[in-house]
Amino acid sequence: MDSVNEIIERLGNSEDAVRKMAAFKLQSNIADPSFAEMFILQGGIIELRELAINANGNTLAYSLTSFSRLLEVDKGWEYVTPELISRMVDLITGHPLINILRGAMAVLGAIVAHPQISEGRGSMMTGLFGFQALKPAIAEHPEFLEMLVERVSSADHALCANALQLINALMRDSIASDNEWQKFIKKLQDLGVIRTVYYLMQGSSLQDLAHPLLEFQALMKMLIRKWRAVKLNLERKDHRTALKTIHIASASSIRSNPEKWRRLGFETESPAWEFEQAGFLGMMDMTEFVKDHEDEFQKIIHEQEAKSKEERFPFARASLYVTSLLCEQFAVDNSEADDAKTIMILESRASFEKAFKPLLLQWSRLHTAALFAFFRIWKETSALYSDFDKVSDLVRVLGYKTMVQATRTKEITEVEKEFAEYDYQRLRVIQMELLEQAYGNAWRPQLTSVYEETAKEAQEFIKEQRIRCLLQGSWFTTDRTDGSHNKSKDKLAYISLFARLSTDRRYLCYGYYNADMDIEPRMEDLVHKIPVSSVSSVVSNVMPSVRDNRDSSATVTTATPFNSTTTKLTIYGRQPPSGIQQNGDTNKEYPLIVLHPSNHTIASEWLDGLLFLMGKKPITSETSNLINTVAKCSMKVRLLSVRYTDIYPGPPDIPSRNGVDDDFFYS
Repeated sequence: MDSVNEIIERLGNSEDAVRKMAAFKLQSNIADPSFAEMFILQGGIIELRELAINANGNTLAYSLTSFSRLLEVDKGWEYVTPELISRMVDLITGHPLINILRGAMAVLGAIVAHPQISEGRGSMMTGLFGFQALKPAIAEHPEFLEMLVERVSSADHALCANALQLINALMRDSIASDNEWQKFIKKLQDLGVIRTVYYLMQGSSLQDLAHPLLEFQALMKMLIRKWRAVKLNLERKDHRTALKTIHIASASSIRSNPEKWRRLGFETESPAWEFEQAGFLGMMDMTEFVKDHEDEFQKIIHEQEAKSKEERFPFARASLYVTSLLCEQFAVDNSEADDAKTIMILESRASFEKAFKPLLLQWSRLHTAALFAFFRIWKETSALYSDFDKVSDLVRVLGYKTMVQATRTKEITEVEKEFAEYDYQRLRVIQMELLEQAYGNAWRPQLTSVYEETAKEAQEFIKEQRIRCLLQGSWFTTDRTDGSHNKSKDKLAYISLFARLSTDRRYLCYGYYNADMDIEPRMEDLVHKIPVSSVSSVVSNVMPSVRDNRDSSATVTTATPFNSTTTKLTIYGRQPPSGIQQNGDTNKEYPLIVLHPSNHTIASEWLDGLLFLMGKKPITSETSNLINTVAKCSMKVRLLSVRYTDIYPGPPDIPSRNGVDDDFFYS
């Protein structure tokens, strides 16, 4: 690294090539605070300022970069002069070279962002830092802001970022200290800076522009808060004019209407207090809607005048609600500390998608779209004034779906279309889902515990129900191919099977009967018995399963679709039926009986009932759905604390039978 003295000496050399090389090397060294301190003590900053004011070409570009980096380490502020600022403004308005423009903007950005002079330092510009420092120079170059905004659209990302950083600094300083901040912001808006930044946020160059773009987004939130903080004051002429604009636009034909303001949807005839929450921001949104959509506004007001007071759409109240809703859903009240945290975590593309909200920059169009949607839903639901909160909740859900959940690249026209077309019945479904999700998140541990308990109780309940189905018994078709009944006369005579679990739940009893038998056999008539303790597994094709191992603990299934002729349950045991010799293999299973259920319900009842008897878990979807349904219902009943006595506090009074004949009955 070259010494400080060598660089300073070369900066003052008469040859431009020597000065250019020295300025080039200074760029990388000046960011070191110790080097910068020594550079200033040795008088190098005087040479650097001279180059920044008078040099040209690359020498000027390197000098401006060095000077901006010196200011970034909070050094050299006493050498910021009106002459230097004027030179920077002049370069920005008229110089064509991008590398020089980048440096000039960086210098001005540092000056504007530095509102005060560090203590203990003298200055040739005491009290003129910040936006005030630029005003004299800008007055000589009225095209300065226009040129600056134009640079934001530059294809050079570094120049674009520097221009936006300077605009951000000007906006921040103006909002914080200038009484005429509204005029300055309005001028920037008229020059198209908000529209330009909107397209940048939706573009693909986020990596290079992330920090200035996110700062601009934070500044827009700050502006919204600032406008909202301005209280409506009818003693101010501009505030009275804004309110009067709304009344005139309604085209009232009644000069002395006692409901001058209530007919527009205000709650009283003194509407100023109704802007308490939305502030002058609410007035701006309302007047802009009225000006841009005067015909629609008049139509709404005149249409509502023909209705009763309870049926009228409260336009003004709805407009103020939408303003507050936008503030809420765009998290306008988030502190700058929160925005700073967001800037720090911008390391991946996924972070960009979550952090940037370009739709925030389409505030007016969103307000208009949401207000029209409010009116549409009001009419579709035939709402009354007392239903305002219900309709506003649906509008909130609509805003959440269309704006909060919007992707970064979602176009404003698409959002407007969704606002205009989203069906209110769908909104109602989404509203219920969001409520359930919100309560679920808040009470997840407690709800999980309750559900686990109710699920166990539900399984015990369904277990008993399934076993009772076995106790009741069912008819099955049979092919008569297993066991000792494999005789031709049996195949012809016995084509139906009735099975029932014994009352002590120890035996599965069954018998074969003619197909035309229409009464259930008595238990003592079921001569065949299988001890439940001897059953080792049940094989079925009732439902698809990935399990395909036949051992003592498995229930094997295949993916064959159900029908009454092919679906079957085969009950296996370790002991062979009578008439079959055991070969000595104690692990081998033997089919004890084959059942062909007549429908899916019976198949599910018997398969899972047998599994319950064996101490295993159910496997059919029908049984699982029943358990889940019972568990959910039980949980909801517990959460609601619904008891029989809450609905029926006591036994009903049964009337006397005196004077009543035998045809009387009481239900």
